[in-house]
Amino acid sequence: MVQERELIRGLHNLRPRHRGCVATIGSFDGVHRGHQAIIAQVRERAREHGVPSVAMIFEPQPHEFFSGERAPARLMRFKEKVQALFDAGIDRVLCLYFNGHLRSLSGEAFIRQILVDGLDIRHLVVGDDFRFGCDRSGDYQLLQKHGAEAGYTVEDTATVEIRGERVSSTRIRQALESGDFELAETLLGKPYQITGRVAPGRALGRQLGAPTANVRLHRYRSPLVGVYTVRVRATDGSELAAGRREVDGVANVGFRPTVEGEGAQPLLEVNLFDFSGDLYGRELAVEFCHKLRDEEKFDSLEILKAQIAQDIRDARAWFDQHPRPSDAR
Repeated sequence: MVQERELIRGLHNLRPRHRGCVATIGSFDGVHRGHQAIIAQVRERAREHGVPSVAMIFEPQPHEFFSGERAPARLMRFKEKVQALFDAGIDRVLCLYFNGHLRSLSGEAFIRQILVDGLDIRHLVVGDDFRFGCDRSGDYQLLQKHGAEAGYTVEDTATVEIRGERVSSTRIRQALESGDFELAETLLGKPYQITGRVAPGRALGRQLGAPTANVRLHRYRSPLVGVYTVRVRATDGSELAAGRREVDGVANVGFRPTVEGEGAQPLLEVNLFDFSGDLYGRELAVEFCHKLRDEEKFDSLEILKAQIAQDIRDARAWFDQHPRPSDAR
């Protein structure tokens, strides 16, 4: 039976029809190849049990709840993560609001209230180093103990290594920070991209000779900061320009230190080459290809304007040397 994809926001939205599933729990930031292996395990066990597969995630992510702005940068926004989990084959995503109440649950209370009373899990896939509960007393052994009483089973997650190291969100962040987009793509199983809707800006780019599509990142930090060559598509697959679904460009990710004051939120600004038109309100997927330079503060707008012109020349030269196959155009 084909399951309809479903996002469940909060325990209070669980219904009797949601009981009975095979589940996994995690942050799933990036939904990388390690996560994809876990999801494949969950899907296989769900088929064996004849029940839906469920991925349980948290908002905010636990390390964000505890660390705030010091937490590691997210690889993807909540909406992107949910869609990526569905694309990987998960039937249902249960998102729990990570607040003081959830934080205060003991390991045993978490099992009883959420896994048993809430979801009535038949099987759970987690790492053998998985910890949960207010005192971190919840672990693999506790899950096994309660599973024997409640009628569910527990299984270790698969471990995926690439180039001799475990695939992890941390490793991907490190690859992005160092500009190693080839490694990031290998770990993710696809090129790294940021998606978002184009919002009105201050039109400063037009004054500087390089009009931009502005995408607000809605996060404390970005895993990327600097100037990059990018390839841009509409997320709905429609043409961006006449006869073109994909357009090359140059993007700045950061805080625009030359024109913004302290406390600015990170912003993605994209200049699309040989493009004219209105993109306001459209959702774009911006694929990052190569880092040109770090973001920096300039002494004047004239110096910034000259640097932007140089960035565009450098980006065009990079694309001349790294053409995309013609079928993407």
